[in-house]
Amino acid sequence: MLIAGFPAGSFAANCYLLATAPGSECLIIDPGQDAEQGINEIIERYRLRPVAVLATHGHIDHIWSVAPVCGARDIPAYIHPADRALLSDPARGLSLGPAQQLFGGLTFTEPAEVRELTDGMPLDLAGISLVVDHAPGHTPGSVTFRLAAASSQAARSAAVEADTLFTGDLLFAGSIGRTDLPGGDYETILASLARVCLPLPDETVVLAGHGPQTTIGAERVHNPFLAGLATAGGPVTGL
Repeated sequence: MLIAGFPAGSFAANCYLLATAPGSECLIIDPGQDAEQGINEIIERYRLRPVAVLATHGHIDHIWSVAPVCGARDIPAYIHPADRALLSDPARGLSLGPAQQLFGGLTFTEPAEVRELTDGMPLDLAGISLVVDHAPGHTPGSVTFRLAAASSQAARSAAVEADTLFTGDLLFAGSIGRTDLPGGDYETILASLARVCLPLPDETVVLAGHGPQTTIGAERVHNPFLAGLATAGGPVTGL
């Protein structure tokens, strides 16, 4: 399994490309601000052919380049319906006053083809099998993408030892997603963490929307927001 990623733009939101092997079809997860150059470099380096863009949620730092990437490759975008409106109006996901403009009046549009994600939905694309888990709390339409260790022929032949979870802004190394933006809710994100993340094996690799790679086991031990899943208060700053 080939997984390549890089932090995109000033928000440093992680964009990932997944493929079974060099020279094959691939998926793109969360193409954020100015992500096109980094995507093109990885595509050229590994001779990849994109077939879809997947969005963990609709915040602008994760969907900035969805429309141009989809348009350039004539591929669909996948997003949960609760966040779909943010593709064309990302200001909805920010705490902007009525007189404020989004980045000097930038406009956004949906790509030509948008497909909606649902909880528990299996995705079989580019020879890769993913499972979608709806994980609201950071945004109403936040999802994770779970890649089983043996979800593809390449993974089976390589004897991949651990599952991988693309968490978006649900779970980070040492932290969780902020809940103070429109649609965020602290108790809801805790419920999502308990339902989506905590049942997974400790060796599950976490590839988050920001920051370094971690594992479920490391976060179970060291992440203060997972300790007892206390429901009072909540993070109102961060990513």
